[in-house]
Amino acid sequence: MARRPVAVVAAIVLLGEAVGIVLVNWFLGRVVHRQHMSLGGVDSDTMSTTTYAMGGVFGFYLAVCGVILLLTGVRDRAPGRVGRILLISCAVVHGVLGALTVGLIGWTAFAFMMVVLALVVLVLLMYAPPALPAEPEDGEPAEAPPGNGTPPEPAAA
Repeated sequence: MARRPVAVVAAIVLLGEAVGIVLVNWFLGRVVHRQHMSLGGVDSDTMSTTTYAMGGVFGFYLAVCGVILLLTGVRDRAPGRVGRILLISCAVVHGVLGALTVGLIGWTAFAFMMVVLALVVLVLLMYAPPALPAEPEDGEPAEAPPGNGTPPEPAAA
């Protein structure tokens, strides 16, 4: 399976999702601001401002994850430590939000969240660092593993 196209597609999906999150939160902020209602004593201006801020912060987070995926696909190199941590957190967020969207929005939104989760996890797995072989301590030569074609020596009686 080609690594680069998967990373680029995941980047495009995350960047599109970032724009969608910002627009949805902007719309919700406008609705709350125009209603002039209070929820638990909180002013509507405060609620609309925090909705704008949350949409901006979450959209920025998704955009950064999308840029990391785009750079991964363009360079065909694994993301660094910080990039990998951000992508793992992005996968966790999509898993949790996917579980919440089943009850709140429906199965279509759940399917979208799971597709994004699968793309991010697939990129993380395809660009996983290779496993390093165990090195002997203090420069001692490594022993050959059992089953190398020679019969074992008999035990001394």
